[in-house]
Amino acid sequence: MNYPGNVVSIHPYFKVHPGQMPAFKAALPVFINKARSEEGNLFYEFTINGDEVFCREAYVGAAGALIHLANIAQPLAELFKIATLARLEIHGPAAELEQLRIPLAPMNPTWFVLEAGK
Repeated sequence: MNYPGNVVSIHPYFKVHPGQMPAFKAALPVFINKARSEEGNLFYEFTINGDEVFCREAYVGAAGALIHLANIAQPLAELFKIATLARLEIHGPAAELEQLRIPLAPMNPTWFVLEAGK
């Protein structure tokens, strides 16, 4: 599949609190349903390794990513009652990342600037 050149991917890793994995898993459909309604969403999925959950997600540009973050703000706040954000990476072209630096600063992400790709 070919994607536009301004794709931004978000890579959050959540550490689920002891005994809270069933509640975390129960919350996943809420996030998936919200992402389905977002025009700029390219893909959105969760993988699990023990008590760590990874969300693999990508958007058309910074605008698509910001729409998603606004869309999930309330359920994400609830999720942080049963998990912590262990790591957050943001990947994409420099111009798109610049638009995200201030809005995402409170989450302290690691920024990966796109260097080469097809």
